[in-house]
Amino acid sequence: MEKYPLRTQLLSCAVLATIGVAIIHFVQGVPLLQALAAGLPWPQQLGLGAALGLATGAVSAVTTLRKPAAEAVQRTATSYARLDLSGWNPLWISLGAGMSEELLFRAALQPLVGIWGASLLFLLVHAGAYDFRRFDRAALWQAGGVFGMSMLFGLAFEYAGLLSVMVAHTVVDIVGLYLVRRIAEAGAEGAKRLR
Repeated sequence: MEKYPLRTQLLSCAVLATIGVAIIHFVQGVPLLQALAAGLPWPQQLGLGAALGLATGAVSAVTTLRKPAAEAVQRTATSYARLDLSGWNPLWISLGAGMSEELLFRAALQPLVGIWGASLLFLLVHAGAYDFRRFDRAALWQAGGVFGMSMLFGLAFEYAGLLSVMVAHTVVDIVGLYLVRRIAEAGAEGAKRLR
């Protein structure tokens, strides 16, 4: 399976961030620093974001590790294993995605289309990664989880601020990508044993 290089992933994050900044500046007419500074003081946002990310990531980890062979887990792992998850790459990908996606979906789009609309758009953007087009039980379970997490992040954005959801998203992705790497490595080891 061909891997997407780290630079490709980070370039897509840069494009999402640029779109978000353009919407904030040209459509909302809000200075970027004002959008970034809104909400609770930054130390509180960091703490809340870390707590929210760890709690959400823990739920994801427990459900994944309870049934690593489940179809939904295997689909997600296969999809995200296309990324180059070697070395520190899960950290860099998570930082890029957490910052760019929340800048776009929360700071740029949520004030225009609301929490429900931004969460639906977030779900649609992630449809390819989770293979929702199958529209079976596994896909519906995953779609509900992605939508629910997006709604939770939308509420945190409204009540705490952008930095809190950037941190939460980054932490969730770090947990998720390291789990994917672990599942992929376990699958590769199992395949070696069968030879």
